[in-house]
Amino acid sequence: MSKKPSIPKGTRDFSPAEVAKRNYIFSIIKSNFEKFGFQPIETPSFENSETLMGKYGEEGDRLIFKILNSGDFLDKVAADELQTINYKQLTGKISEKALRYDLTVPFARYVVQHQNEIEFPFKRYQIQPVWRADRPQKGRFREFYQCDADVVGSTSLWQEVELVQLYDSVFSQLGLKGTTIKINNRKILSGIAEVIGASDKLIDFTVALDKLDKIGEDGVKKEMLEKGITEEAIGKIQPLFNFTGTINEKIDKLSNLLSTSVEGKKGVEELQFICSNIKELGLQTASLDLDVTLARGLNYYTGAIFEVAAPKEVAMGSIGGGGRYDDLTGIFGLKNMSGVGISFGLDRIALVIEELNLFPETVLATSKAMFINFGDKEALYSMKAITKLRAENIKVELYPDNAKIGKQFQHADKRGIPFAVLVGEEEINNQEFTLKNLGTGEQQKVDYDKLVVLLK
Repeated sequence: MSKKPSIPKGTRDFSPAEVAKRNYIFSIIKSNFEKFGFQPIETPSFENSETLMGKYGEEGDRLIFKILNSGDFLDKVAADELQTINYKQLTGKISEKALRYDLTVPFARYVVQHQNEIEFPFKRYQIQPVWRADRPQKGRFREFYQCDADVVGSTSLWQEVELVQLYDSVFSQLGLKGTTIKINNRKILSGIAEVIGASDKLIDFTVALDKLDKIGEDGVKKEMLEKGITEEAIGKIQPLFNFTGTINEKIDKLSNLLSTSVEGKKGVEELQFICSNIKELGLQTASLDLDVTLARGLNYYTGAIFEVAAPKEVAMGSIGGGGRYDDLTGIFGLKNMSGVGISFGLDRIALVIEELNLFPETVLATSKAMFINFGDKEALYSMKAITKLRAENIKVELYPDNAKIGKQFQHADKRGIPFAVLVGEEEINNQEFTLKNLGTGEQQKVDYDKLVVLLK
Protein backbone atom coordinates (compact mmCIF):
# COMPACT_ATOMS: atom_id res chain seq x y z
CA MET A 1 0.00 0.00 0.00
CA SER A 2 1.35 3.42 -0.94
CA LYS A 3 2.09 5.84 1.87
CA LYS A 4 -0.53 8.53 2.47
CA PRO A 5 0.80 11.89 1.20
CA SER A 6 1.52 14.63 3.73
CA ILE A 7 3.15 18.05 4.00
CA PRO A 8 6.02 19.19 6.26
CA LYS A 9 5.20 20.41 9.78
CA GLY A 10 4.65 24.14 9.96
CA THR A 11 3.33 24.38 6.39
CA ARG A 12 -0.24 24.44 5.10
CA ASP A 13 -2.42 23.88 2.07
CA PHE A 14 -4.91 26.67 1.41
CA SER A 15 -8.46 26.08 0.19
CA PRO A 16 -10.14 28.44 -2.29
CA ALA A 17 -11.92 30.16 0.62
CA GLU A 18 -8.67 30.60 2.56
CA VAL A 19 -6.86 31.98 -0.48
CA ALA A 20 -9.71 34.43 -1.07
CA LYS A 21 -9.42 35.67 2.52
CA ARG A 22 -5.65 36.04 2.28
CA ASN A 23 -5.98 37.91 -1.02
CA TYR A 24 -8.46 40.27 0.65
CA ILE A 25 -5.86 41.13 3.30
CA PHE A 26 -3.11 41.38 0.67
CA SER A 27 -5.18 43.82 -1.39
CA ILE A 28 -5.80 46.15 1.56
CA ILE A 29 -2.16 46.11 2.67
CA LYS A 30 -0.94 46.61 -0.91
CA SER A 31 -3.33 49.50 -1.61
CA ASN A 32 -2.20 51.24 1.58
CA PHE A 33 1.48 50.69 0.77
CA GLU A 34 0.95 52.38 -2.58
CA LYS A 35 -1.20 55.13 -1.06
CA PHE A 36 1.75 55.99 1.19
CA GLY A 37 4.14 56.10 -1.78
CA PHE A 38 5.89 52.72 -1.48
CA GLN A 39 7.02 50.86 -4.62
CA PRO A 40 7.06 47.05 -5.06
CA ILE A 41 10.18 44.88 -5.44
CA GLU A 42 10.80 41.13 -5.23
CA THR A 43 13.91 39.17 -4.25
CA PRO A 44 14.80 35.44 -4.66
CA SER A 45 13.34 32.91 -2.23
CA PHE A 46 16.89 31.83 -1.31
CA GLU A 47 20.07 33.81 -0.80
CA ASN A 48 23.75 33.01 -0.43
CA SER A 49 24.25 31.81 3.15
CA GLU A 50 26.76 34.58 3.86
CA THR A 51 24.04 37.14 3.10
CA LEU A 52 21.81 35.81 5.89
CA MET A 53 24.04 34.24 8.54
CA GLY A 54 25.07 36.44 11.43
CA LYS A 55 22.38 39.05 10.82
CA TYR A 56 19.73 37.79 13.28
CA GLY A 57 21.76 36.82 16.31
CA GLU A 58 22.65 33.30 17.40
CA GLU A 59 19.01 32.39 17.96
CA GLY A 60 18.02 33.55 14.48
CA ASP A 61 20.91 31.72 12.79
CA ARG A 62 19.65 28.43 14.19
CA LEU A 63 16.25 29.03 12.60
CA ILE A 64 17.55 29.58 9.06
CA PHE A 65 16.76 26.72 6.65
CA LYS A 66 19.96 25.68 4.89
CA ILE A 67 19.92 24.25 1.36
CA LEU A 68 22.26 21.35 0.58
CA ASN A 69 24.61 21.96 -2.35
CA SER A 70 23.60 20.29 -5.60
CA GLY A 71 25.14 16.94 -6.56
CA ASP A 72 27.62 15.36 -4.17
CA PHE A 73 27.33 17.85 -1.33
CA LEU A 74 29.97 15.98 0.70
CA ASP A 75 32.72 16.19 -1.93
CA LYS A 76 34.39 19.14 -0.12
CA VAL A 77 34.36 17.38 3.25
CA ALA A 78 37.31 15.26 4.35
CA ALA A 79 36.52 11.91 5.94
CA ASP A 80 38.05 12.89 9.29
CA GLU A 81 35.86 16.05 9.39
CA LEU A 82 32.75 13.91 9.33
CA GLN A 83 33.87 12.34 12.59
CA THR A 84 34.20 15.67 14.46
CA ILE A 85 30.46 16.37 14.39
CA ASN A 86 31.15 20.11 14.29
CA TYR A 87 27.91 21.07 12.58
CA LYS A 88 28.82 24.77 12.17
CA GLN A 89 32.04 23.94 10.36
CA LEU A 90 30.35 21.23 8.32
CA THR A 91 27.37 23.37 7.33
CA GLY A 92 29.57 25.91 5.55
CA LYS A 93 31.00 23.17 3.34
CA ILE A 94 27.82 21.34 2.38
CA SER A 95 25.45 24.31 2.15
CA GLU A 96 26.18 27.58 0.36
CA LYS A 97 22.59 28.84 0.13
CA ALA A 98 19.65 29.27 2.52
CA LEU A 99 15.96 30.14 2.40
CA ARG A 100 15.35 33.76 3.37
CA TYR A 101 14.49 34.27 7.05
CA ASP A 102 12.87 37.66 6.53
CA LEU A 103 12.58 40.34 3.84
CA THR A 104 14.68 43.08 5.51
CA VAL A 105 18.16 41.61 5.10
CA PRO A 106 17.55 40.63 1.44
CA PHE A 107 16.25 44.18 0.95
CA ALA A 108 19.47 45.60 2.39
CA ARG A 109 21.41 43.38 -0.02
CA TYR A 110 19.18 44.62 -2.88
CA VAL A 111 19.84 48.26 -2.00
CA VAL A 112 23.62 47.77 -1.94
CA GLN A 113 23.62 45.76 -5.16
CA HIS A 114 21.39 48.24 -7.03
CA GLN A 115 22.46 51.47 -5.34
CA ASN A 116 23.37 53.17 -8.63
CA GLU A 117 19.88 52.54 -10.06
CA ILE A 118 17.88 53.64 -6.99
CA GLU A 119 16.55 57.14 -6.33
CA PHE A 120 16.96 57.88 -2.62
CA PRO A 121 15.13 58.12 -0.29
CA PHE A 122 13.78 54.79 -1.58
CA LYS A 123 10.39 53.60 -0.32
CA ARG A 124 9.82 49.94 -1.12
CA TYR A 125 7.23 47.35 -0.22
CA GLN A 126 7.58 43.60 -0.58
CA ILE A 127 5.00 40.83 -0.11
CA GLN A 128 6.63 37.38 -0.31
CA PRO A 129 6.98 34.16 1.73
CA VAL A 130 9.79 33.57 4.23
CA TRP A 131 10.92 30.43 6.07
CA ARG A 132 11.99 29.76 9.65
CA ALA A 133 12.87 26.44 11.29
CA ASP A 134 10.74 27.37 14.29
CA ARG A 135 8.60 25.14 16.50
CA PRO A 136 5.11 25.27 14.93
CA GLN A 137 2.27 26.51 17.17
CA LYS A 138 -0.87 28.62 16.88
CA GLY A 139 -0.11 31.59 14.67
CA ARG A 140 3.50 30.47 14.10
CA PHE A 141 4.47 28.57 10.98
CA ARG A 142 7.67 27.54 9.24
CA GLU A 143 6.52 29.01 5.94
CA PHE A 144 4.62 32.27 6.01
CA TYR A 145 4.20 35.55 4.18
CA GLN A 146 5.69 38.84 5.28
CA CYS A 147 4.40 42.17 4.08
CA ASP A 148 7.11 44.80 4.53
CA ALA A 149 7.39 48.53 3.93
CA ASP A 150 10.80 50.20 4.31
CA VAL A 151 12.40 53.58 3.63
CA VAL A 152 16.17 53.87 3.12
CA GLY A 153 18.24 56.98 2.58
CA SER A 154 16.61 59.25 5.16
CA THR A 155 17.21 59.80 8.86
CA SER A 156 14.04 61.88 9.24
CA LEU A 157 11.81 60.79 12.11
CA TRP A 158 8.79 61.77 9.99
CA GLN A 159 9.28 58.35 8.40
CA GLU A 160 8.53 56.71 11.77
CA VAL A 161 5.48 58.94 12.15
CA GLU A 162 4.21 57.83 8.72
CA LEU A 163 4.81 54.16 9.50
CA VAL A 164 2.64 54.43 12.62
CA GLN A 165 -0.04 56.04 10.43
CA LEU A 166 0.38 53.23 7.89
CA TYR A 167 -0.23 50.58 10.56
CA ASP A 168 -3.29 52.47 11.74
CA SER A 169 -4.65 52.88 8.20
CA VAL A 170 -4.33 49.17 7.35
CA PHE A 171 -5.82 47.85 10.58
CA SER A 172 -8.64 50.40 10.45
CA GLN A 173 -9.54 49.32 6.92
CA LEU A 174 -9.47 45.67 7.99
CA GLY A 175 -11.92 46.50 10.79
CA LEU A 176 -9.42 45.58 13.53
CA LYS A 177 -10.35 48.03 16.25
CA GLY A 178 -8.33 47.99 19.44
CA THR A 179 -4.89 47.24 18.04
CA THR A 180 -2.02 48.68 20.08
CA ILE A 181 1.11 49.98 18.35
CA LYS A 182 3.89 49.59 20.90
CA ILE A 183 6.97 51.75 20.49
CA ASN A 184 10.40 51.87 22.12
CA ASN A 185 13.90 52.96 21.11
CA ARG A 186 17.06 50.90 21.06
CA LYS A 187 19.04 53.94 22.26
CA ILE A 188 16.92 53.94 25.42
CA LEU A 189 17.79 50.30 26.04
CA SER A 190 21.49 51.06 25.45
CA GLY A 191 21.21 54.02 27.81
CA ILE A 192 19.62 51.89 30.55
CA ALA A 193 22.37 49.27 30.17
CA GLU A 194 24.95 52.07 30.42
CA VAL A 195 23.37 53.64 33.51
CA ILE A 196 23.33 50.32 35.40
CA GLY A 197 26.88 49.48 34.32
CA ALA A 198 25.96 46.59 32.03
CA SER A 199 26.81 48.05 28.59
CA ASP A 200 28.90 44.97 27.77
CA LYS A 201 25.81 42.84 28.28
CA LEU A 202 23.36 44.92 26.21
CA ILE A 203 22.12 42.01 24.08
CA ASP A 204 21.68 39.71 27.11
CA PHE A 205 19.89 42.51 28.95
CA THR A 206 17.51 43.37 26.09
CA VAL A 207 16.75 39.75 25.17
CA ALA A 208 15.80 39.01 28.80
CA LEU A 209 13.78 42.22 29.20
CA ASP A 210 11.88 41.47 25.98
CA LYS A 211 10.51 38.30 27.64
CA LEU A 212 8.81 40.14 30.53
CA ASP A 213 5.27 39.46 29.25
CA LYS A 214 6.12 35.77 28.70
CA ILE A 215 8.13 34.72 31.79
CA GLY A 216 7.29 37.51 34.24
CA GLU A 217 9.48 39.69 36.46
CA ASP A 218 11.05 36.80 38.41
CA GLY A 219 11.87 34.93 35.21
CA VAL A 220 13.52 37.99 33.65
CA LYS A 221 15.60 38.66 36.78
CA LYS A 222 16.68 35.02 36.92
CA GLU A 223 17.78 35.09 33.27
CA MET A 224 19.68 38.35 33.78
CA LEU A 225 21.51 36.90 36.79
CA GLU A 226 22.41 33.81 34.77
CA LYS A 227 23.87 36.10 32.08
CA GLY A 228 26.12 37.82 34.62
CA ILE A 229 24.13 40.99 35.29
CA THR A 230 24.51 41.84 38.99
CA GLU A 231 21.70 42.11 41.53
CA GLU A 232 22.70 45.73 42.12
CA ALA A 233 22.27 46.52 38.41
CA ILE A 234 18.91 44.73 38.30
CA GLY A 235 17.81 46.73 41.34
CA LYS A 236 18.40 49.98 39.45
CA ILE A 237 15.93 48.96 36.72
CA GLN A 238 13.23 47.83 39.15
CA PRO A 239 10.91 50.69 38.00
CA LEU A 240 10.88 49.18 34.49
CA PHE A 241 9.06 46.07 35.69
CA ASN A 242 5.96 48.12 36.52
CA PHE A 243 6.25 51.01 34.07
CA THR A 244 2.79 52.62 33.91
CA GLY A 245 1.23 55.98 33.07
CA THR A 246 0.59 58.05 29.96
CA ILE A 247 3.22 58.29 27.24
CA ASN A 248 4.28 61.73 28.51
CA GLU A 249 4.57 60.43 32.07
CA LYS A 250 6.66 57.47 30.89
CA ILE A 251 8.92 59.77 28.88
CA ASP A 252 9.43 61.95 31.97
CA LYS A 253 10.41 58.88 34.01
CA LEU A 254 12.87 57.80 31.32
CA SER A 255 14.36 61.31 31.16
CA ASN A 256 15.14 61.11 34.86
CA LEU A 257 16.48 57.56 34.69
CA LEU A 258 18.72 58.36 31.69
CA SER A 259 19.89 61.85 32.70
CA THR A 260 23.54 60.72 32.72
CA SER A 261 23.46 58.86 29.37
CA VAL A 262 23.96 60.84 26.15
CA GLU A 263 22.67 57.99 23.98
CA GLY A 264 19.73 57.34 26.31
CA LYS A 265 18.70 61.01 26.21
CA LYS A 266 18.89 60.93 22.40
CA GLY A 267 16.49 57.97 22.40
CA VAL A 268 14.08 59.85 24.67
CA GLU A 269 14.16 62.86 22.31
CA GLU A 270 13.38 60.65 19.31
CA LEU A 271 10.46 59.01 21.12
CA GLN A 272 9.17 62.40 22.20
CA PHE A 273 9.18 63.64 18.58
CA ILE A 274 7.33 60.60 17.21
CA CYS A 275 4.75 60.34 19.99
CA SER A 276 3.96 64.07 20.19
CA ASN A 277 3.42 64.33 16.44
CA ILE A 278 1.23 61.23 16.35
CA LYS A 279 -0.83 62.75 19.16
CA GLU A 280 -1.16 65.97 17.15
CA LEU A 281 -2.14 64.14 13.94
CA GLY A 282 -4.37 61.56 15.64
CA LEU A 283 -5.02 57.90 14.81
CA GLN A 284 -8.19 56.32 13.40
CA THR A 285 -8.68 53.22 15.55
CA ALA A 286 -5.26 52.09 16.86
CA SER A 287 -3.62 53.34 20.05
CA LEU A 288 0.06 54.16 20.59
CA ASP A 289 1.86 52.98 23.74
CA LEU A 290 5.44 53.34 24.97
CA ASP A 291 6.64 49.88 26.05
CA VAL A 292 10.11 50.13 27.54
CA THR A 293 10.44 46.32 27.70
CA LEU A 294 10.07 46.07 23.94
CA ALA A 295 13.45 44.99 22.62
CA ARG A 296 12.86 42.52 19.77
CA GLY A 297 15.81 40.16 19.69
CA LEU A 298 17.13 41.19 16.29
CA ASN A 299 20.60 42.71 16.31
CA TYR A 300 20.10 45.34 13.66
CA TYR A 301 17.66 47.84 15.23
CA THR A 302 19.37 51.07 16.27
CA GLY A 303 16.52 53.53 16.87
CA ALA A 304 12.74 53.23 17.07
CA ILE A 305 11.30 49.76 17.63
CA PHE A 306 7.68 48.87 16.80
CA GLU A 307 5.41 45.96 17.66
CA VAL A 308 1.66 45.70 17.10
CA ALA A 309 -0.54 43.81 19.56
CA ALA A 310 -3.85 42.33 18.39
CA PRO A 311 -7.15 43.41 20.00
CA LYS A 312 -7.38 42.11 23.56
CA GLU A 313 -10.35 39.84 22.73
CA VAL A 314 -7.97 37.56 20.81
CA ALA A 315 -5.13 35.57 22.39
CA MET A 316 -2.45 36.15 19.78
CA GLY A 317 1.18 37.26 19.64
CA SER A 318 2.30 40.33 17.76
CA ILE A 319 0.73 40.95 14.34
CA GLY A 320 3.37 43.40 13.15
CA GLY A 321 6.74 44.85 14.03
CA GLY A 322 9.75 46.75 12.80
CA GLY A 323 12.13 49.58 13.54
CA ARG A 324 15.06 51.81 12.56
CA TYR A 325 18.24 50.09 11.38
CA ASP A 326 20.80 52.81 10.67
CA ASP A 327 23.72 50.51 9.93
CA LEU A 328 22.10 47.51 8.20
CA THR A 329 23.45 48.18 4.70
CA GLY A 330 26.88 48.75 6.26
CA ILE A 331 27.24 44.98 6.64
CA PHE A 332 27.22 44.79 2.85
CA GLY A 333 29.69 47.66 2.38
CA LEU A 334 27.33 50.64 1.98
CA LYS A 335 27.88 53.03 4.89
CA ASN A 336 25.71 55.90 6.12
CA MET A 337 22.49 54.51 4.67
CA SER A 338 19.79 54.83 7.31
CA GLY A 339 16.65 52.75 7.04
CA VAL A 340 13.39 52.17 8.87
CA GLY A 341 10.66 49.68 8.16
CA ILE A 342 7.69 47.71 9.41
CA SER A 343 6.23 44.30 8.70
CA PHE A 344 2.69 42.90 8.79
CA GLY A 345 2.19 39.32 10.04
CA LEU A 346 -0.30 38.16 7.42
CA ASP A 347 -1.05 34.72 8.87
CA ARG A 348 -1.70 35.99 12.38
CA ILE A 349 -3.77 38.88 11.03
CA ALA A 350 -5.90 36.36 9.10
CA LEU A 351 -6.43 34.27 12.25
CA VAL A 352 -7.45 37.37 14.23
CA ILE A 353 -9.92 38.53 11.56
CA GLU A 354 -11.35 35.01 11.35
CA GLU A 355 -11.76 34.76 15.12
CA LEU A 356 -13.49 38.15 15.27
CA ASN A 357 -15.66 37.26 12.24
CA LEU A 358 -14.59 40.38 10.35
CA PHE A 359 -14.25 39.00 6.82
CA PRO A 360 -16.92 40.57 4.55
CA GLU A 361 -19.28 38.09 2.87
CA THR A 362 -18.19 39.40 -0.53
CA VAL A 363 -14.69 38.00 0.06
CA LEU A 364 -15.96 34.48 -0.54
CA ALA A 365 -18.16 35.40 -3.50
CA THR A 366 -18.09 32.66 -6.13
CA SER A 367 -19.73 32.63 -9.57
CA LYS A 368 -22.95 34.65 -9.70
CA ALA A 369 -24.74 32.09 -11.86
CA MET A 370 -24.26 28.62 -13.28
CA PHE A 371 -25.78 27.70 -16.65
CA ILE A 372 -27.34 24.25 -16.58
CA ASN A 373 -26.09 21.91 -19.32
CA PHE A 374 -28.90 20.24 -21.30
CA GLY A 375 -26.72 19.20 -24.25
CA ASP A 376 -24.32 20.60 -26.83
CA LYS A 377 -26.87 22.76 -28.67
CA GLU A 378 -28.06 24.39 -25.44
CA ALA A 379 -24.46 24.63 -24.16
CA LEU A 380 -23.38 26.57 -27.25
CA TYR A 381 -26.27 29.02 -26.84
CA SER A 382 -25.32 29.37 -23.15
CA MET A 383 -21.63 29.87 -23.92
CA LYS A 384 -22.39 32.74 -26.28
CA ALA A 385 -24.22 34.48 -23.42
CA ILE A 386 -21.52 33.52 -20.91
CA THR A 387 -18.82 35.06 -23.10
CA LYS A 388 -20.74 38.36 -23.27
CA LEU A 389 -21.51 38.32 -19.51
CA ARG A 390 -17.83 37.81 -18.65
CA ALA A 391 -17.01 40.81 -20.83
CA GLU A 392 -19.39 42.72 -18.53
CA ASN A 393 -17.23 41.48 -15.60
CA ILE A 394 -19.97 39.15 -14.33
CA LYS A 395 -18.76 35.83 -12.90
CA VAL A 396 -20.67 33.02 -14.60
CA GLU A 397 -19.91 29.46 -15.68
CA LEU A 398 -21.36 26.47 -17.51
CA TYR A 399 -21.65 23.07 -15.86
CA PRO A 400 -19.32 21.11 -18.17
CA ASP A 401 -21.21 17.81 -18.38
CA ASN A 402 -24.71 16.95 -19.59
CA ALA A 403 -25.43 15.30 -16.24
CA LYS A 404 -28.66 14.77 -14.35
CA ILE A 405 -30.33 18.08 -13.51
CA GLY A 406 -30.41 17.25 -9.80
CA LYS A 407 -26.66 16.69 -9.75
CA GLN A 408 -26.05 20.04 -11.48
CA PHE A 409 -28.26 21.92 -9.01
CA GLN A 410 -26.56 20.12 -6.11
CA HIS A 411 -23.16 21.22 -7.44
CA ALA A 412 -24.28 24.86 -7.62
CA ASP A 413 -25.65 24.65 -4.07
CA LYS A 414 -22.40 23.23 -2.66
CA ARG A 415 -20.44 25.94 -4.44
CA GLY A 416 -22.66 28.65 -2.96
CA ILE A 417 -23.74 29.89 -6.41
CA PRO A 418 -26.93 31.95 -5.96
CA PHE A 419 -28.49 31.62 -9.44
CA ALA A 420 -28.98 28.97 -12.11
CA VAL A 421 -29.72 29.76 -15.76
CA LEU A 422 -31.74 27.21 -17.69
CA VAL A 423 -31.75 27.08 -21.49
CA GLY A 424 -33.96 24.67 -23.45
CA GLU A 425 -35.53 24.56 -26.92
CA GLU A 426 -38.14 27.17 -25.99
CA GLU A 427 -35.57 29.65 -24.61
CA ILE A 428 -33.40 29.29 -27.74
CA ASN A 429 -36.37 29.89 -30.07
CA ASN A 430 -37.44 32.99 -28.10
CA GLN A 431 -33.88 34.26 -27.47
CA GLU A 432 -34.55 34.07 -23.73
CA PHE A 433 -33.15 32.57 -20.54
CA THR A 434 -34.85 31.14 -17.47
CA LEU A 435 -33.20 32.59 -14.36
CA LYS A 436 -33.75 30.66 -11.13
CA ASN A 437 -32.97 32.01 -7.66
CA LEU A 438 -31.54 28.97 -5.87
CA GLY A 439 -32.24 30.49 -2.47
CA THR A 440 -35.96 31.16 -2.93
CA GLY A 441 -36.76 28.79 -5.80
CA GLU A 442 -38.35 31.63 -7.80
CA GLN A 443 -37.68 31.71 -11.52
CA GLN A 444 -38.46 34.03 -14.42
CA LYS A 445 -37.95 34.22 -18.16
CA VAL A 446 -35.76 37.14 -19.22
CA ASP A 447 -33.96 38.42 -22.31
CA TYR A 448 -30.21 39.00 -22.33
CA ASP A 449 -30.36 42.66 -21.29
CA LYS A 450 -32.58 41.84 -18.32
CA LEU A 451 -30.24 38.95 -17.40
CA VAL A 452 -27.32 41.36 -17.25
CA VAL A 453 -29.23 43.75 -14.97
CA LEU A 454 -30.34 41.00 -12.59
CA LEU A 455 -26.91 39.35 -12.32
CA LYS A 456 -25.15 42.67 -11.80
